[in-house]
Amino acid sequence: MRDRVTAVLRRITETFQSFTPGQKAMSVFAVIALAIGGYFFSTWVAQPTYSPLFSNLAPADASAIVDKLTADGVPYQLTNGGQTIMVPQDQVYAERIKLSGQGLPAQADTGYALLDKQGVMTSDFMQQVGYQRALEGELNKTIKSISGVQNAAVHLAIPTKDVFADNQQKPTASVLVQTAPSAKLSSAQAQSIVHLVASSVPGLEASKVTLVGADGKVLSTEDSAGASGAADSRSQQTLAFEQRMTGSLQQMLDQVVGTGHAAVKITADLDYDQTETKTQKYIADPSTPPLAESKKTELYSGSGALGAGVLGPDNIQVPTGVNPSSGYSSESLTRNNAVGMVTETRKSAPGSVRRLSVAVMLDSATAGGVDQGQLQQLVSSAVGLDPNRGDSIAVSTIPFDKSAAKANATALADAKKAEQQAQLYSMLKTGAVVGAILLLGLIAWLRTRRRNKGLRSLQAEIARANEERLQLELAEARAALEAEANAEARLAIAGGGPDDDAAAEREERQREITSLVEQQPEEVAMVLRGWLADRRG
Repeated sequence: MRDRVTAVLRRITETFQSFTPGQKAMSVFAVIALAIGGYFFSTWVAQPTYSPLFSNLAPADASAIVDKLTADGVPYQLTNGGQTIMVPQDQVYAERIKLSGQGLPAQADTGYALLDKQGVMTSDFMQQVGYQRALEGELNKTIKSISGVQNAAVHLAIPTKDVFADNQQKPTASVLVQTAPSAKLSSAQAQSIVHLVASSVPGLEASKVTLVGADGKVLSTEDSAGASGAADSRSQQTLAFEQRMTGSLQQMLDQVVGTGHAAVKITADLDYDQTETKTQKYIADPSTPPLAESKKTELYSGSGALGAGVLGPDNIQVPTGVNPSSGYSSESLTRNNAVGMVTETRKSAPGSVRRLSVAVMLDSATAGGVDQGQLQQLVSSAVGLDPNRGDSIAVSTIPFDKSAAKANATALADAKKAEQQAQLYSMLKTGAVVGAILLLGLIAWLRTRRRNKGLRSLQAEIARANEERLQLELAEARAALEAEANAEARLAIAGGGPDDDAAAEREERQREITSLVEQQPEEVAMVLRGWLADRRG
């Protein structure tokens, strides 16, 4: 095993010695680079992975936690301007539990946790103050959980209840929010914060909550929270309606007069009032039998004097035409039919169109063959104009200003040309670099091939020389063996005859040596060199 290791080392040394100075320098540089790269890679792998321990910390809490970690010998990193503390991932939970047991971070001991510290002897005033502080802390935590909100502060003004006061003051609130540098609080989020605070305090109205940003901008003021939210929603809906109608009409006009030769502007007045209409109708079905029916009949019969009649103008009795001998009869019928009642209640959804105003401008350069009357009728039908509603439309033909379009086209063409030139220059530069690399690689390959060819010829000569030297050494070894065999034969003859066992053993050793020389010539040559060196020494 030792001989094999020595042989391998000798081969490496001989190979390195056969290199040119440039190859030796590159080999040494490669070994050094591998060693340095391995060192940095092992250092990077050995570094622990850091995870957040606490985030959004107050300066006092961050200082106290850093002191505790330093005392415990735990490595840490500060990020986010010192508000976030990072520790190795495998120590996050252990350190978090340990610091929580020591009351850190202290700002976390807010909210309803303050009520746990109140004792039996706490006064009513302190109880009210503690409850208000706890409510403010809980609202702070809730508002911080909203996306984009980095920090928040809630201040409540809750008046003291007075039993003998007729007019009780209502509570008010002010909220200060700080968003992340890349985030912006939307109108919907502002309204959600306002209503969240208003719903958390008994008797607090949303109009009495003031929301202010960290930059001092008022996001929601008193008496404007609901109105501003509704106004923003209505403005967005009106703008979306106008854009949808304008886009549809512009697409139609582009097909008539061509793209860029017509402009449309639609102004809509939408009705956002919610109305309710209630209607009652009474329906009678003749086929339905009546609910109640009564019939009255009067009949008089007999003879007698002429019945009383009516007096005329001169107090002269006028005959009534009734025959007293025939009698008198009267009949009346009363029926109560079933009458159905239908009550209909309709609620109109807000957002109906109250009035539309449409303005269409055509380019005089291309609108010469367009019938404006037909176009006006087409536009009116497309947008659903109603004259009874007060809708209006105006179609005008005026020359368009195309200087901006021409300038944009020229700038676009110049930019495209510059981009093509830049791409061509980049391709030429890349091609030149690739060609230079290929040329250097070809030169290096040719030089290496020439050097390898000379090296192979030199190695072939060295191999032939080594083979010749090995043959000479083997011949010397055979001659030495034959001389030893002759000397033993002479000793055997002088001693009284040959020894068959010794001769057989000698032949066996010769066969083993011959086989060993054929299988492992280099090892045998090394052994022979050692023997010859010993004999010469």
